[in-house]
Amino acid sequence: MSILVGYVNNPAGHAALDSGIAQAKKDGKELVVVNASRSAQRNDSYRLGEGELKSVKDYLSRSEVEYRVLTMGSEYDPAEQILDTAAEVGAELIVLGTRKRTPVGKFLLGSTIQKVILDAEVPVLCVKATH
Repeated sequence: MSILVGYVNNPAGHAALDSGIAQAKKDGKELVVVNASRSAQRNDSYRLGEGELKSVKDYLSRSEVEYRVLTMGSEYDPAEQILDTAAEVGAELIVLGTRKRTPVGKFLLGSTIQKVILDAEVPVLCVKATH
């Protein structure tokens, strides 16, 4: 069993990562960090570049938790990638970072977090970044 963190390189993603680390330490679980994007190409702004990936792995190494970092890119929605990975790794908790969006923004762009919350078969912890 593991704790899964949906990670993007922004304040909300950092908050999710920190919360996931804390939960993994508390429960003695593996941490699976998923960077899901719509494209395997770097032109997706949420996809981690090599330097960002190294930085995340260095940070996780210092956290003293067992971890895996998965960078995914496919035609599937990032929410589906997170949900599928959670099922594959036997995640018992999904941790996601949230940010403020207007109702119109959610309607027009959709919401990865909303889809994960509604469709997940395990608890989902949503955390806000500190300002």
